[in-house]
Amino acid sequence: MSLLGFEKETLLDLTVNAIPLGILLFFIAAFAVVPAFGVDPVFSTMQFALIGSMFAGLAILSYYTGKAIEGAEQQTEESAE
Repeated sequence: MSLLGFEKETLLDLTVNAIPLGILLFFIAAFAVVPAFGVDPVFSTMQFALIGSMFAGLAILSYYTGKAIEGAEQQTEESAE
């Protein structure tokens, strides 16, 4: 079974990024439900842009890291043969 084209071992390597992604997602949801700093359109937009960009950046970085790990494993297997 492969998720997003990754093998099980690669997914285990990428689970390190699941906790920070979960924390960022929690804060996005928490600030959307309970605006702790009030409702100011400029401040709220900046707040969600910062947290959202960090979430998107980490998700994209995790995906490309998984692709690099897969490529390195395939090269290692090919050179061993």
